[in-house]
Amino acid sequence: MKLTTRGHYSVKALLDLSLQPTGSTVSVKVIADRQDIPAPYLEKLLIEMRRAGLVKSTRGSIGGYKLAKAPAQISIGEILEAVGEDITHTPQHSATPIHAEDWVTITLWRRLNQKLKEALYSITLADLYYDARSWQASLGQEASFIV
Repeated sequence: MKLTTRGHYSVKALLDLSLQPTGSTVSVKVIADRQDIPAPYLEKLLIEMRRAGLVKSTRGSIGGYKLAKAPAQISIGEILEAVGEDITHTPQHSATPIHAEDWVTITLWRRLNQKLKEALYSITLADLYYDARSWQASLGQEASFIV
């Protein structure tokens, strides 16, 4: 499965928000600058994620976005689906199989799609944070919260 720019930016933005103190809001411009994402594009993605209940927004001069739930409660699958990503990137067969080999192939792809979906819904923002921190620590680096 290849992550599109849309999915990649969405995960980066929410991972950035997950690193902020609980309850604090961050402006689109700050996230965009920190993560090297075009601000107008990021704004559209955050609106979609707000509609999906993943982030909350506050208007005004001190407004911005924050996570709607704890990082451990937000899965990568939720993020990707919120911005319209298709998380089944293996062939979808709807035809009725004629030969046993066709049935086996169709069943295999269905099972792979299901496992992919399960994996994406089992990985959370908190998991990604700890993975990144472990990798940085193994390299002897200090925390860099640019994803």
